[in-house]
Amino acid sequence: MSAPNKSYDPVEVEALKPEEIERMRDEALAAFAAADSLDALHEAKVAHTGPASPLALANREIGALPPHAKADAGKRVGQARGAVNKGLAARQAELEAERDARVLVEEAVDVTLPYDRVPAGARHPLTTMMERVADVFVAMGYEVAEGPEAEAEWFNFDALNFLPDHPARQMQDTFFVQGPKGTEESGSGVVLRTHTSPVQARALLDRELPVYIVCPGRVFRTDELDATHTPVFHQIELLAIDEGLTMADLKGTLDHMVQSLFGADMKTRLRPNYFPFTEPSAEMDMLCYVCKGESIGNPDRPCRTCSSEGWIELGGCGMVNPRVLTACGVDPEKYSGFAFGFGIERMLMFRHNVEDMRDMVEGDVRFTRPFGMEI
Repeated sequence: MSAPNKSYDPVEVEALKPEEIERMRDEALAAFAAADSLDALHEAKVAHTGPASPLALANREIGALPPHAKADAGKRVGQARGAVNKGLAARQAELEAERDARVLVEEAVDVTLPYDRVPAGARHPLTTMMERVADVFVAMGYEVAEGPEAEAEWFNFDALNFLPDHPARQMQDTFFVQGPKGTEESGSGVVLRTHTSPVQARALLDRELPVYIVCPGRVFRTDELDATHTPVFHQIELLAIDEGLTMADLKGTLDHMVQSLFGADMKTRLRPNYFPFTEPSAEMDMLCYVCKGESIGNPDRPCRTCSSEGWIELGGCGMVNPRVLTACGVDPEKYSGFAFGFGIERMLMFRHNVEDMRDMVEGDVRFTRPFGMEI
């Protein structure tokens, strides 16, 4: 019997010829070198090292060779694939380095730039002023009370001793939301509150005596907007109901408030006046914070702030009318109390020399920013 003829090769595979293997290797390396981005390199990688790449397909053809030819063909294909993988890794390292260098330039942060290029905001001075005044009374033991802005006519007028024919109840002074005909069960219309005094009536009905409250809030009247008037403005009122309170307690409270806001040397005075919900009633004046009264009768030192009168009108006050106490279920024979109120806009004009009330409502940041973010 004759031995096998090992030199016989019945198969000749074109893809495994040495020149073909070199061509595939060179095409892959050229594709990697031509890739100008990591995405392009990824596409070249799939095309030249993936399962369908020429070298991968050539590697599959090795099985068709006779045993003595497989080793040589496998060596050629393995060396080519190793060169391709090495070229791929080198090009990927180059592109990643270029990307990192570009990111450092494009996303660099200049730490020497100013950090406050965006202007700081500011709270509205009316809010700050209301809170400052309320804090004066909270420190004295008062509570802050609030109520609805759309108020029942009974709380806004009747409970406060405004008679049905009082001028303030007419359309020229009050915004009516709903007339009495629409609320026959309650017998009261609905208005935008003309003062914060309805909060006092609600407090007397809801709280146990004694009552010491301060009521800041927004109110509405049919005024034209001009330098000294606005249809929407802010008030703050105070109510104290207890046994044995007198006008002396009211005067001492007013003095403390003015001295806390304008200085320890400030004084107040009371001038007789009339308000439906207080009896007796008075207008409260404070000593002019500019001239301190030295402009009175002194033509050599006129004062624009007080018109050389020495005093500035701040608001109304008085002892709570017994009719108001009775309407709110309080025995006027046992309890007495005092109340006062003033406009926050007017206080802001006095304290910071604001000449035009329209500046407070136009929303111009150039007006609010100088007051800062005080809380």
